[in-house]
Amino acid sequence: MTHVHNGKFIFLGLTLLLITATLLLLWGQYPIELSTFQSYINYKVFGMDTTLEADTITLLDNIILEIRLPRILLAILIGASLATSGAVFQAMFVNPLVSPGILGVLAGASFGAALGMLLTEEWFFIQILAFTFGFIAVAFSVLIGSMVNNSRSSIMLVLGGVISGSLFTAFLSVIKYVADPYSTLPAIVYWLMGSLSMAELDGVVLVAIPMLISIFSMVLMGKYFDILSLGDEEAKALGVNVKMIKILAIVLATLASSLSVVMAGIIGWIGLIIPHIIRMAIGPSHALLLPLSAIFGGLFLLLADSVSRLAMSVEIPIGILTSLIGIPIFIIVLKNARAAWN
Repeated sequence: MTHVHNGKFIFLGLTLLLITATLLLLWGQYPIELSTFQSYINYKVFGMDTTLEADTITLLDNIILEIRLPRILLAILIGASLATSGAVFQAMFVNPLVSPGILGVLAGASFGAALGMLLTEEWFFIQILAFTFGFIAVAFSVLIGSMVNNSRSSIMLVLGGVISGSLFTAFLSVIKYVADPYSTLPAIVYWLMGSLSMAELDGVVLVAIPMLISIFSMVLMGKYFDILSLGDEEAKALGVNVKMIKILAIVLATLASSLSVVMAGIIGWIGLIIPHIIRMAIGPSHALLLPLSAIFGGLFLLLADSVSRLAMSVEIPIGILTSLIGIPIFIIVLKNARAAWN
């Protein structure tokens, strides 16, 4: 019966996400009528005859395939990655204040990506550096959190994340100081504020593979996170390889978070607020918490990106917008977060 309810919630969430994405495909500075979109889909997907003129089809190719579709897909991917990673980090460390941003992943990945942009234009090399330094930042946070009296308390872990984030932010400042002030520096600064404007379909498809593998793998590990919430000793007694599960989860969450930084810069707060909201709505079971965090993380960033594009005549950096939206939402949910965790 529980599986039926879980499937119903996930189906409703996916339906809402699909409807929203379709509407945003039509809505923008150049609105597309639904009848025109239907004719275009019938022609492109099903090969049916169309009354659309060749110029109109070329224009729709440009608007839909080259501009809006890559951006929508990337927003969903990044939102899902950050929200799922946040939920996994919170489960791993049994700490409601943990997120990719607070653990230093975003700062470490930003430093790695900026270093890559300084050294080369090879996208693959930039990805590798972003993931490597994102992972190092998390390991550094955990190390500091467990150094003082061998403590793994919430406060020490958060302090470890603050120190790790500050360290890699300082390293990033060094990169900006030595970067070319006329070309590389403006590119790094604008990219760090977060933007989906550089989304291209080929690049999105390429990065979607590792991101989707990470997200689905974390979702499939939900039952293990439920057992880990009982404590390491209890989990071992139930036959769970605690060390292997934790290492695998950290690698998957760091990979997904780091790739989001590579594709769109620093986009904070999603990994913190979305898991809290979902947990308050449906409870702490990770079998449902993780897939719904992925769905609503994607939906949140999709809507935020639409506001950033359309609210003003110039685009608002998405990282700034998610912070402005995320902070008051977190203050509101913080009051009920403890009850949801209990």
